[in-house]
Amino acid sequence: MIIGVGVDLVDLARFERAASRTPRLLDRLFAESEQFAGGRQRPLRSLAARFAAKEALIKAIGDSAGMRWHDVRVVSNELRNPSFELDGAIADVVAARGITRLHLSMSHDGGVATAYVIAEGAPE
Repeated sequence: MIIGVGVDLVDLARFERAASRTPRLLDRLFAESEQFAGGRQRPLRSLAARFAAKEALIKAIGDSAGMRWHDVRVVSNELRNPSFELDGAIADVVAARGITRLHLSMSHDGGVATAYVIAEGAPE
């Protein structure tokens, strides 16, 4: 059963300006494991998609009380399919809402990054 759906869109130029104006912004928003892949810094367009994923997750579960940005990490499996690792308050909210699975899709093209999240739980 679908419990919630969230979508978010990030303007890449705006995200890049924010990252340039505030050098510590990326460290506040992303765990080191999200910022780097294979020993290299991820492109800002990829980080923007990860930020969109975190925002879409908040919309899908309907609450962000007590959430810290590092409690939500976007990870990829060996096939590069994205998913979430959750800790802290956000993990508690997900469990309390009966969410058993989160589906995530991300993309970036044409000056925007987007993410779509479906929160799924067992039928009542």
